Amino acid sequence: MSLIPSFFGGRRNNMLDLWDPFQDFPFTGGALSVPGETASFASTRIDWKETPEAHVFKADLPGVKKEEVKVEVEEGRILQISGDRSVEKEEKNDKWHRVERSSGKFMRRFRLPENVKVDEVKAAMENGVLTVTVPKAEVQKPEVKAIDISG
Repeated sequence: MSLIPSFFGGRRNNMLDLWDPFQDFPFTGGALSVPGETASFASTRIDWKETPEAHVFKADLPGVKKEEVKVEVEEGRILQISGDRSVEKEEKNDKWHRVERSSGKFMRRFRLPENVKVDEVKAAMENGVLTVTVPKAEVQKPEVKAIDISG
């Protein structure tokens, strides 16, 4: 018996399970149209901070190898971070009690501001955290010309 009954079918056995109102909904359209991949897209958390020198993106990707991640700049200023989390191999004698870690493809896209150097983007992976650094271009201040007033 669960703490909150499931109104959308499916029974829960563990008293500590929390009710997810979207668990049994079929998502349609857009990036979430592939059944079973909703959690993969939703769980890829990315922080974006701006420093005086660069825009820095950090993504938690535990258990994902750097070879399984792609960082690309599309259409001039669209930063795309994508990859594939591998499914753990099932052995014949294994009995799963709970599967909560997501697997499958993930992708996040960010429109970069105009003041970035897309040719100098750098990416590094350390301890399951992907860091993408997009340096800023120096903003040219418009030249101001003083005009003498006659009369």
